[in-house]
Amino acid sequence: MVKTNLKLVKRQVEGIRFSFAALVLALACSFLIVISTFIQFNFVHLKIYRFIPQIPTVLFAGAFLGRRYGLLSIILYIAAGLFFIPVFALGGGAEYIFEYGFGYILAYIPAVFFATSILQSGFSNRNIIQACLVGVLSIHLIGIIYMLFMAGIQHEDWTFIQNWISAQSGIKIIYDLIFSFLALFFARYARVILWFYM
Repeated sequence: MVKTNLKLVKRQVEGIRFSFAALVLALACSFLIVISTFIQFNFVHLKIYRFIPQIPTVLFAGAFLGRRYGLLSIILYIAAGLFFIPVFALGGGAEYIFEYGFGYILAYIPAVFFATSILQSGFSNRNIIQACLVGVLSIHLIGIIYMLFMAGIQHEDWTFIQNWISAQSGIKIIYDLIFSFLALFFARYARVILWFYM
């Protein structure tokens, strides 16, 4: 039993070894991100708020697969959207880089990198909270900066910018934080189960 636990801990530190199964898992997580792009949950407080669970799914993929394959799954998703299949919320194609929201998608790469770096030392509750905060906030910060850059190029007025930021990063940050924490918490156990089959 102790030997098995030590083996699991060692594998968690090393990450998933290169194999065909690991590539399949990376592809599966890319597909999971695509699915989460088109799923919507409605929450009612002062008005109906539509939540799309893409950011929690991205962080789950990173935590579940580890840094190397987590980043691979994100890069596959972005490449598919830019060059092959319209998997983004508003379609796809190379011209999608001019969309205001493309910065959020690009931000998945550093977010997964930073979150998985934190989780490399273990899936303690503290690390999960830190990874969640760093992952979610970096996505929103980079997304807003990219949008401001694109809005500057397009000469958009301040009202448009405020409304856009409020819609994309207002209360959504709270939902992203809550569901990302749950996704990372779930990834901790999904990852342990994975080691028994890899």
